[in-house]
Amino acid sequence: MPTTIDEMKTYYDQRAAEYDEWYLGTGVYAARPRPGWHEEVWDIEQVIANLPPLRTLDVACGTGFLTRFVRGEVSGLDQSQRMIEIATLRVPGGRFTVGDGLALPFADNSFDRILTGHFYGHLNRDERVRFLAEARRVANELVIIDAALHDGVQPEEQQERILNDGSRHLVYKRYFDPNGLVAELGGGQVLHGGTWFVVVATPLR
Repeated sequence: MPTTIDEMKTYYDQRAAEYDEWYLGTGVYAARPRPGWHEEVWDIEQVIANLPPLRTLDVACGTGFLTRFVRGEVSGLDQSQRMIEIATLRVPGGRFTVGDGLALPFADNSFDRILTGHFYGHLNRDERVRFLAEARRVANELVIIDAALHDGVQPEEQQERILNDGSRHLVYKRYFDPNGLVAELGGGQVLHGGTWFVVVATPLR
């Protein structure tokens, strides 16, 4: 069965202190063969930086690693208090809230855009429906950054992940073809389609 959102909360709360190692290619990721990884991380940072400055909510913002490139009025939400503490320090001009990405604690039409990185791909079918309904309620546009389908992975997996403290976590994970993701969302455009990452934007209204 796909991992529940509560199980993901526990996993990411424990992972907060080491999360950026994945982006930076340090720690256990230093030895992983990921050709072109650093260049593509830079590419998606630039995609985010080039988005028009709007009222943006970063759902599942994590440590704010990507949030810091958002222009305009920036807010972030994550279920993990530890993640939010790191993001608040990294993006001092942003407003950060601990909360549920499937029950956004904001009024209707509070934002122009929702951005979310590596969150949608962890949601099971019912959670995706709930998330998209909440996104439509509070914003006009959705930008999703997630993992690209590539050699060595399946479109849908259950993965065991081991953190630096030795704890083991079962994680539900999807990998995306960018055009397939646009079709799943009902339309939009591909902003980036690479070996490691996809970025798509879709109108919500």
